[in-house]
Amino acid sequence: MAIKAPLMLLGIVFLVSSVCVSSRPDHDQDQENPFLFKSNRAQTLFENENGHIRLLQRFDKRSKIFENLQNYRLLEYKSKPHTIFLPQQNDADFILAVLSGKAILTVLNPNDRNSFNLERGDTIKLPAGTIAYLANRDDNEDLRVLDLAIPVNRPGHFETFLLSGSENQQSILSGFSKNILEAAFNADYEEIERVLIEEQNKEPQHRRGLKDRRRQQSQEANIIVKLTREQIEELSKNAKSSSKKSASSEYEPFNLGNRDPIYSNKFGNFFEITPEKNPQLQDLDILVNAVEIKEGSLFLPHYNSRATLIVTTVEGKGEFELVSHENENQHEQREEDEEEKEEGQERSRQVQRYRARLSSGDVFVIPAGHPVAVSASSNLYLVGFGINAENNQRNFLAGEEDNVISQIHRPVKELAFPGSAQQVERLLKNQKQSYFANAQPQQWEEEI
Repeated sequence: MAIKAPLMLLGIVFLVSSVCVSSRPDHDQDQENPFLFKSNRAQTLFENENGHIRLLQRFDKRSKIFENLQNYRLLEYKSKPHTIFLPQQNDADFILAVLSGKAILTVLNPNDRNSFNLERGDTIKLPAGTIAYLANRDDNEDLRVLDLAIPVNRPGHFETFLLSGSENQQSILSGFSKNILEAAFNADYEEIERVLIEEQNKEPQHRRGLKDRRRQQSQEANIIVKLTREQIEELSKNAKSSSKKSASSEYEPFNLGNRDPIYSNKFGNFFEITPEKNPQLQDLDILVNAVEIKEGSLFLPHYNSRATLIVTTVEGKGEFELVSHENENQHEQREEDEEEKEEGQERSRQVQRYRARLSSGDVFVIPAGHPVAVSASSNLYLVGFGINAENNQRNFLAGEEDNVISQIHRPVKELAFPGSAQQVERLLKNQKQSYFANAQPQQWEEEI
């Protein structure tokens, strides 16, 4: 079944050094695998009966290997049918991708507004400071949206500014003085407060406690609130849908599922849009992708030359294997030790396999230059954001097409591998599939 989705990208670079294979066991525990962020590592910023907002822990706090991700944060917005996230703005650029459900996104400009009908796979950039609100227009399905935030003030930190207040944060208007508000709106402060902020508590002291608690509950509820069908219909008026033909719009959402997949066979599909093809992604140097892997199938081993991928498991279960040299913390200690060694002494680097099971909500990071393979134990759907994406190249290490090993000259194959060049080439031709294949080894004839 074809999907509508943003894409998933993977990153990799060859490292030149003396390498030995680690005898240590696989790192398949969450606490030992710096590349895996389980869903329980997300902080709940807000939650009520209508939905929640969650923020994943900072990547660079997990491992120094992610220092280049210091200024990237990942959020999930989830809401029930016929609800809305009320207007807000952030001091961060957002790349928004719809994981499931149907939404109406309204973006405000000084002199007008634009509304868009969004569905699974739709992606759009919200520049920093943009006031927007997001409604779940579906009658039955929850809305799930993934946001990649790139702060513009403090690296790794962003602030949300609400037009309406909440228990945790007041309206931005309440921060101004009485004189400024009266002059700005040319109205009496009490009217401004009653209409735009909140009515001051005039109750006697002994009744204020109950009133405050009720007000807090009301404020907490007003970040995500219910909508009537009539209100949904009003928001839907003049709402545009994502382009069916082009992914190059500068302002409107695009859906990768409306385009032909880059890789496709009976085992899976891969969709991607790069900054070279979409102006919304150019200044941020980000790509968006999605991969669908059928149950029992494998996304073949590959790496990317420049892009680091932040990949979210949207649906299904599976497993990834990623090859690195070692845990970054171990690497830092070894670098300190090696500074004391004599200059010119050969460095030995251990190859380490990191493996982890994946389920819905899990996030994993693939740094540039790190080979990776992903298998699906049930139909698996992944969405990824690629950082440092311009001029990235994806290189496969297995498969019939786009296999970089097959491009090596025969004399170099003789020198680089234990087998002969003829044996290497025969081995590479065993796999008749490209990009995706059966995750279980097929029967082969033993060479005589």
